[in-house]
Amino acid sequence: MVKLVVLKLDGNLETNGLQVSLEIASEGKRPEIEIAAQLPPAPDLIDCLNRGQENYRNVGAPYRIKPKKITYDGSVNKRIQECQQAAKELGNQLSAWLDSDQFRPIDKRLREELNRDETIRLLIRTEDNYLQKLPWHLWDFFDRYPLAEVALSTKKLEVPQKINSVLRKEKVRILAILGHSDGLDIEKDRSLLSNLPNTEVVFLVEPKRQEINDQLWEQSWDIIFFAGHSETEGETGIIYINPTESLTINELWYALRKAVEGGLQLALFNSCDGLGLARQLDDLHIPQMIVMRELVPDRVAQEFLKYFLTSFVSGKSFYLAVRSARERLQGMESQFPCATWLPAICQNPAEIPRNWQDLLPSKNVDSSSLENIQNIRLKIKNLPIVLLASVVVTAAVVGVRSLGFLQAWELQAFDRLMRSRPDESADSRILIVEVNENDIRRYNHPLPDTILAKLLDKIQQHQPVVIGLNIYRDLPVQPGYQAIRRNLQGNKSLITVCHFIVNKEGMNPPPTSPEKQRSFNNLQPDLFDDSIRRYLLSRTPNTISTYDRCNTPYSFSFQLAYKYLEAKKIPIKTTEEKDWQFNDIVLKRLSTHSGGYQNLDARGNQILINYRATAQIAQKVTVTDILTDRFDSAWIKDKIVIIGVTAESIGQLENTPIGKINVLFIHAQMVSQILSAVENNRPLIWWLPQWGDAIWIWIWSFTGGAIAWYLQRSPLRLWLTISIAIAVLYGICFSVLIQGGWLAIFPAILAIFASALFVTFSRHYRQ
Repeated sequence: MVKLVVLKLDGNLETNGLQVSLEIASEGKRPEIEIAAQLPPAPDLIDCLNRGQENYRNVGAPYRIKPKKITYDGSVNKRIQECQQAAKELGNQLSAWLDSDQFRPIDKRLREELNRDETIRLLIRTEDNYLQKLPWHLWDFFDRYPLAEVALSTKKLEVPQKINSVLRKEKVRILAILGHSDGLDIEKDRSLLSNLPNTEVVFLVEPKRQEINDQLWEQSWDIIFFAGHSETEGETGIIYINPTESLTINELWYALRKAVEGGLQLALFNSCDGLGLARQLDDLHIPQMIVMRELVPDRVAQEFLKYFLTSFVSGKSFYLAVRSARERLQGMESQFPCATWLPAICQNPAEIPRNWQDLLPSKNVDSSSLENIQNIRLKIKNLPIVLLASVVVTAAVVGVRSLGFLQAWELQAFDRLMRSRPDESADSRILIVEVNENDIRRYNHPLPDTILAKLLDKIQQHQPVVIGLNIYRDLPVQPGYQAIRRNLQGNKSLITVCHFIVNKEGMNPPPTSPEKQRSFNNLQPDLFDDSIRRYLLSRTPNTISTYDRCNTPYSFSFQLAYKYLEAKKIPIKTTEEKDWQFNDIVLKRLSTHSGGYQNLDARGNQILINYRATAQIAQKVTVTDILTDRFDSAWIKDKIVIIGVTAESIGQLENTPIGKINVLFIHAQMVSQILSAVENNRPLIWWLPQWGDAIWIWIWSFTGGAIAWYLQRSPLRLWLTISIAIAVLYGICFSVLIQGGWLAIFPAILAIFASALFVTFSRHYRQ
């Protein structure tokens, strides 16, 4: 893609300064950016320009200008040194002027919007003679952007009428005018033109005015070339066509207009002091011209023509061919100072430059189609980079992930998705009897055995399937110990709790509770943020530990769910992988590498908690409500009743993916999860195997690389598309999570960015 940058300069360089407007557009399209700024007056720059011109002309090289009597003082080496010093001073003055505070917004915006790998045409549109003579190529902008070249342009904009613009000729037609050549060797120019491929060149050697006029009227030309003596007198450009005749542009105005209408694309004046010629040619709207802005030595003119034609015919764009040829002249500057300053493009702002291929015969293939084909070929050529990037990035991300370095970010991303799910209803199979602050004030803490016995008796009268008592009773709490003792021994639907701690004494189960009705109520927080995302269903007790009195193998929630499903004749078994299975529902246990968990301590039978997205997991009542009969018996009959402390002064809050909640409600969530999976087919959390995660990450790694590969020339579109890809990724992961699937979202995002950067930097490095 080619970018067109236009700087319009209005004002007075010497006194008032300049108003500058900037436009940036893609080639052939309307401007995408338009901003304005200023440049300060620079009288010192004008003085420096004039001194530089004087020193340059005093060098005394064999210029392509009409021979005149010129007196030179001092040696040639001294004059060359003075010219080089004046050029250096002019360059410094120009750089300082373009670095002024008033112009900095434009300079900054240019560097923000353009890429180094973009082809850039920069037009200086001005009518000021001083501005046209400035060596704009010394602006450090062109050092930063190697595919940019500057051109001079008028402020007028008009597309010329072309009567045969759609007709194609068999060859590129060139009219070469070899004018007065006293003291010059223009045979080399003639030889270069004669050897061009697919061309028809007509040479007019020291012609009469009428010969030139007739050729312009009677034939159509793609290129007009002039070599010989020329100069600018005042504002008028003059070419010397033979030893006795000279011509101004005005004297060929009608003939040249006819040539433009006939399809003329390029005028190349390989002669001295051509800015005056260019200014006179503005009204003719020639698409593009090359002129020499100052006196040009004969050898420099020959070498420039050779370098330019070689690059242009080989396929380089017009602007880059000029830049390449101009910069190659630097090797001659020890003998011909400022040689690289001389060639200048003069561009009709309404025209898009034609390349050599555009001038050749074609079969209905326009330049835009050719450019698209070239872009497609380039992208196909670079496709292996995308594959390499996706594989390398995937391997790196999977490797880093397997070491656990991404685990914290993955779990936080998982939490965000969990909190975004749609609301669900409460579970009607569960009743929570909570001990709140009012109950504690009324009955004390811990609840006396007599109150607890009355509570259990009251609940049991209404025939629950199972009662879960999440209150420790390893010691008597008088009064009423005998009453609670009888209840614990005789109530076959009661599940009690204990708490184990490895290598320390935990909380013992009630001594009178039957062993098969005991359970542990331990939770499994993740170490980095103490959040409860997984639940230990069962374990193998440590039978030789002197500390572990809580030697039951089953968790509180698992015991409650098991008793409820057993009453409904739903069978339970273990699979070959040691997972619990109710009917055909398998509670898949976590392993060392499961989803976002890497290097997990997966001892025991742990599963992920698929929290129900609801503000209240089940119907709640208080101890006082039960003891004073303020409840509906239907809330208890054939249900699971869970009793525990929720008072903020006593109860414990834990971090979870859905926020801080009381431990009692976490146990209720787990009971609800098992029942809902078995009876309602509510999904359990599943994840891909390690190889499945690797493929998933590779898909998104390839996506990021492919986007960077396809949109490599447009950073704005590139990062906008990357953002869209991440939004799509988030949407997919969210939709899958609603169905129970935990996909690797953070590693995939990382892979997208890493592959995009890999492809982008790889391309820049290769260039």
